[in-house]
Amino acid sequence: MLCAAELGQKIDKKVFNERVPSLRTELLLAQNQLRQAADFSVVAVVAGSDAAGKGRTVNRLHQWLDTRYVQTHAFDQPSDEQAERPLAWRYWRVLPAKGRMAIFLGSWYSEVIRAMLAGELSETDFARALGHLSTFEQQLTDDGTLLVKYWFHIPKKLQKKRLERYASDPDRAWRVTDLDWRNLRHYDRLRPICERLLNETHSSQAPWLVVDGTDRRYRELTVSEHLLQSLRSRLDTVPTVSLPSPVPVHTSEVETDGPTVLSQLDLDQEISRSHYRRQLRKWQGRLNKLSRQAHKKRTGVVLVFEGADAAGKGGAIRRVTTALDARRYEVVPIAAPNDEERARHYLWRFWRRLPRAGNWTVFDRSWYGRVLVERVEQFATEPEWRRAYQEIRDFEELLCEHGIVLVKFWLHIDLDEQAKRFAEREQVPYKQYKITDEDYRNRSKWPQYETAVQDMFQQTCRPHAPWTLVEANDKYFARIKVLRTICDHLRAGVRS
Repeated sequence: MLCAAELGQKIDKKVFNERVPSLRTELLLAQNQLRQAADFSVVAVVAGSDAAGKGRTVNRLHQWLDTRYVQTHAFDQPSDEQAERPLAWRYWRVLPAKGRMAIFLGSWYSEVIRAMLAGELSETDFARALGHLSTFEQQLTDDGTLLVKYWFHIPKKLQKKRLERYASDPDRAWRVTDLDWRNLRHYDRLRPICERLLNETHSSQAPWLVVDGTDRRYRELTVSEHLLQSLRSRLDTVPTVSLPSPVPVHTSEVETDGPTVLSQLDLDQEISRSHYRRQLRKWQGRLNKLSRQAHKKRTGVVLVFEGADAAGKGGAIRRVTTALDARRYEVVPIAAPNDEERARHYLWRFWRRLPRAGNWTVFDRSWYGRVLVERVEQFATEPEWRRAYQEIRDFEELLCEHGIVLVKFWLHIDLDEQAKRFAEREQVPYKQYKITDEDYRNRSKWPQYETAVQDMFQQTCRPHAPWTLVEANDKYFARIKVLRTICDHLRAGVRS
């Protein structure tokens, strides 16, 4: 792919000046239509050779676009905060909202290329990393993001000439880093790595445009016109996008035939209050010790609590956090997404809350809402929630590969116990805030939720991210099982 960008293509100054005025007008009009009417975002990836004109081209785009609605993010070596989380974390955090544009200068490819060149990745690891990047891009485009990718390339001799010229100019010497010189020395090794990356991450949804970086006018017009064409094509195809009307789902289509995982649980298990108090001290003590070991080894922990309404998730979480250092954990209650969250991929808000190394994040409900409440209540279309199973598996695989200990709980009670707890909440003043009309509406759809839960278990229970089903009719039994399970996972995670 890179050979095609070594032809030294140029554009005459007169031609450039003739084409720019109409191009700028069209770009602004398209950007305004995107902002006002379109239900998708635009992400432009700018990567490639050092000194190939990436920065100058991005600056030109900012001159020609309305800078209030486009933001550029430059990615150098990851900071300590970024290195303590999975590679994709820092990119998920800055994804643009629908109607906005973002330019990623450097992008998610830079660190993989650097690690491969430094010999830190095996061929297998490199292939796996490229697969993860392709999966990330697939998730963005499946969600509607317009993803355009530009790879700037110049030959070795021209790169050397430009770096030397910049280094000798006091006003531009700051642009040349030790990494630039190192990449130049290893140009012949770097090139096949980049060729492979381009080939393996080129897809119909996220194709690469390789740009000849020899001539400033050529690369600026090529990128700007391609961006306009891509944006115009999407806007013309879908000028305005509204949420699709829910497709009616009849109860007969969702009720489960035969037994389910939940129906097979023994919900009569219980322990006495005195035994519970002894066990609580024991397991909270062990959890405290293990959490300090995890912090020392800089092992992050993510806990996921899902379950039926009034199943005791909040009580179980309090017994867990009591054993932890308050400086080291965050409890994140998940409700319906707000406007900022709805304007992005549904996983965005969860990526942003991942813990630093050695810290904990406890999710009271989680990304599984896409395949549970959003499925049953038809807030997500069937293609969206079916696609989410793979997206969730990929997300959790990245967490575990990074070394995060992931523990997922489903707390379950039967309908009689739920009715009893609902009544208690209505009668006890400090619990009344917990009961809402939505709880009763969800209760009326118990069969649909049980079917969704069954599918969720089958699709997302994996050896590295298993589900723990907690029989929660007895709160004491449930809390001890939760604590014991976390200790088991944490012990294995700290030792690995």
